[in-house]
Amino acid sequence: MPTTRGRTARGPAAAATALATLLLALPLLAGCQPSGSRRSLVVATKSRIDSLDPVQASRIGVMQVLSGLGDPLYAIDAGGRIEPRLATALPVLSPDGMRARIPLRRGVLFHDGTRFDAAAMAFSLRRFMAIGTLGYQLSERVASVRVTAPHEIELVLKRPFSPLPRLLSAIFLTPVSPTAYRQHRDRPLNDRFVGTGPYTLAFFGGQQQRLVPWSRYWGRRPANGGIDLVTLSNSTALFGALRSGEVDLLLSTGLEIDHQQALKRDAAAGRLRQAVGPSQEISLVSLLTDQPPLNRPALRQAVARSLDRATIVRRVTLGLRSPQRQLVPPDLPGSDPTAWPAYDPAGARALYRQAGYCGGKVLTLPFTYRSDIPTDRLFALTWQAQLRRDLGDCVTLEVSGMESTTAYSQLDKGALTMLFYDWIGDYPDAENFLMPLLSCSKAEGNRCLEGNSVLGGTFWTAPGLEEELQRSSQLDGPERTALLMAIQRRVAAASPYLPVWLSAPVAWGQPGVSQPRFDGSGRVVLGELRRLPAAAAARVP
Repeated sequence: MPTTRGRTARGPAAAATALATLLLALPLLAGCQPSGSRRSLVVATKSRIDSLDPVQASRIGVMQVLSGLGDPLYAIDAGGRIEPRLATALPVLSPDGMRARIPLRRGVLFHDGTRFDAAAMAFSLRRFMAIGTLGYQLSERVASVRVTAPHEIELVLKRPFSPLPRLLSAIFLTPVSPTAYRQHRDRPLNDRFVGTGPYTLAFFGGQQQRLVPWSRYWGRRPANGGIDLVTLSNSTALFGALRSGEVDLLLSTGLEIDHQQALKRDAAAGRLRQAVGPSQEISLVSLLTDQPPLNRPALRQAVARSLDRATIVRRVTLGLRSPQRQLVPPDLPGSDPTAWPAYDPAGARALYRQAGYCGGKVLTLPFTYRSDIPTDRLFALTWQAQLRRDLGDCVTLEVSGMESTTAYSQLDKGALTMLFYDWIGDYPDAENFLMPLLSCSKAEGNRCLEGNSVLGGTFWTAPGLEEELQRSSQLDGPERTALLMAIQRRVAAASPYLPVWLSAPVAWGQPGVSQPRFDGSGRVVLGELRRLPAAAAARVP
């Protein structure tokens, strides 16, 4: 489903209040720290945390915290390679690809001192499949989880699934202690976390979490004395807190474009450290294809050629995001950077004319943007102006705003002709971008009646497309890449979606903190952060 974001508090008064809250919170947290706690670091973000139970995890902020508290079976490194973590090797598949045996690491303890083993891993996966917000990610692919040895599990698959290790790298599949969660087998445990990760949870609140190093961690110990994660709902307050030195590291999630541009300038001038992670978020426009006027493929193709991404990205995002002409992020196998047509006003005009528009008849397209996302409104108005300038005698946008949650609830009802929203993959694989937007379980010709295409607001499918999507998840290597690219080209020809731009996560750190680094899943590696000696802090690259 589309990403959801809370309404942003606005104005100087709200910013001042939020910043004051932060400044009051930090001394309280510091009072809970052991001696030598000056080595702990304050990390600020806009993502409020209401639960640290992996079964509740669905947002970027929660995933970031869980990455410090828990371990996945596998991890994706910065180069996109798969690394065993709690697993000791890649899954061993049966000849028919329907069973995957996974050897597990020995000598690992949960934060409550109990041992991690196959039974604990099976408990956690079954619990996630039963009550997880994203439980479908596993239950749609895994029929059952079996314990085949004290440190080995077997996943019985519903069909062969080649991206399995990448799915199992998702941090929401991190194991939890069966002892600690025994009474919460079928319900969330929101304010605690008992896992295997490099940090333990010392304090939990919706706007504050304190992580302290786990002294019995099986792997590399954190380089710092702890992490204080602080949430502010206001971009201005976050920006001010970093500029004033009250926070050591700031994550870009939810930070407004002008603030991001200012921090980028600070980093270029050597006043901050900046790190950019892999892109996992695509912003796109959904087109309602089963009702007039966009039930005509030629008109959708005309609209696709009417989008001047380069100008829009430059004016709306100040060049901080990159134009996108595909549904798969460019770092992933299956990427096809030129799948969708480029801006072509002459070609668009010819298609509008063929459909009976231009020269006295103008196509009016209702366009909805999310009113609680400032960038969305600017995108809508910029595209509206660009169309008026270049194709005003053929097409015009009728722009209106709608709060995010309300807009998402209207998508599967066919109530929105065009909606601008974001899609963020839960794990880095092309399958997790194409299936959630295109899959269709029941269809009539090119009209999807049930499935993800309905939830995405397009109601579009094509004969054989579902089979191609399923087959792409059973292949590997060059054959899979070629099929993924072919699927994108097929979708682009029908244009039920218009990819617009790609967003990458960014982190800004103080000069006195080591250079932040992102993993291949787009999260800052918290355990590598450390304070630097004064001489090193003065040499910001």
